[in-house]
Amino acid sequence: MGVDPGLVDTGFGILEAGPGAVTVVDAGVVSTASNLPLEARLNAIHRAMLKIIDERRPTFLVVEDLYTEYKFPRTAILMGHARGVIYLAARQLGVAVTALAPSEVKRAVTGNGAAGKAQVQRSVQTLLGLKDLPRPSHLADALGLAVTGLARVTGITPRARAAR
Repeated sequence: MGVDPGLVDTGFGILEAGPGAVTVVDAGVVSTASNLPLEARLNAIHRAMLKIIDERRPTFLVVEDLYTEYKFPRTAILMGHARGVIYLAARQLGVAVTALAPSEVKRAVTGNGAAGKAQVQRSVQTLLGLKDLPRPSHLADALGLAVTGLARVTGITPRARAAR
């Protein structure tokens, strides 16, 4: 399971490796209203992640790590809060968590650690054989995290294939 944490939108993607194929089991975005207090938004993210993890029972969870170059430090702090409740939900259900840098994920799915959002979306679409471009970018990032985590933990890498 890959998770792209955000206070407004948290993307998630769950993959399953089977004989000769990697399948998207579930994917989506957990959104919170910007007019809610911080504690209400964090509670909503925590509850949603608990439910998804409990229902899907992933073997491990890969979350996007904080990157060091923030033009707006407040963004990093808020993302840190979202990451914290995701880690907590995983821990409460006994799921191990690994953090990966955004550049590592971009490099793994596109071959370029500085790839843009559109390039990541197209690469994830091709790798997973998705009919449609994964939107929004939080969803593509979560699936990219899941692909990269799957390759790192199990050695299984989806091969580029035509969209279905």
